[in-house]
Amino acid sequence: MNLYRFGDSFPTIAATAFIAPGARIIGDVTIGADSSVWYNCVLRGDVDRITIGARSNVQDGSVVHVTRKRYATEIGDEVLIGHMAMVHGCTIENHGFIGLGAIIMDGCVVEAGGMLAAGAMLTPGKRIGRAELWAGRPAKLLRLLTDEDLARNRAGCAGYVELARQHRASLAASGP
Repeated sequence: MNLYRFGDSFPTIAATAFIAPGARIIGDVTIGADSSVWYNCVLRGDVDRITIGARSNVQDGSVVHVTRKRYATEIGDEVLIGHMAMVHGCTIENHGFIGLGAIIMDGCVVEAGGMLAAGAMLTPGKRIGRAELWAGRPAKLLRLLTDEDLARNRAGCAGYVELARQHRASLAASGP
């Protein structure tokens, strides 16, 4: 794993978490059980902390950062963060979903089950409510998520937990 100290802080990774080769995790970062950080992600907890709960995933090429002594980044349990997302100094509550290529900025909150659509940009200080779908640049409320939407997002999280296990096994079998 590519884990790096910054000052007195060193990442804390649960034994069951999967960190893909090429991911870089720096400083005050905590990653919970069965969570995954995929290929070529950067999680930089250098000037504040990043916390990721259990069974969440940060998909390929995403960047998670913080704002100096102002906004930590808090990611709850069973959160999906799509490929190439930019997550900066914000809170994503349990079962939140950040779409591919989306940007979520300082001081934003995605409440439980909320979703930021692919390619959307949530500007500083905005709040996505429970089970709301926001889209656009800048993002605005599009609609409420259906029970089927919420179930599909939860199934996606479970799928990533299993996929991470498969990747871990495949990498172990292929050797150095």
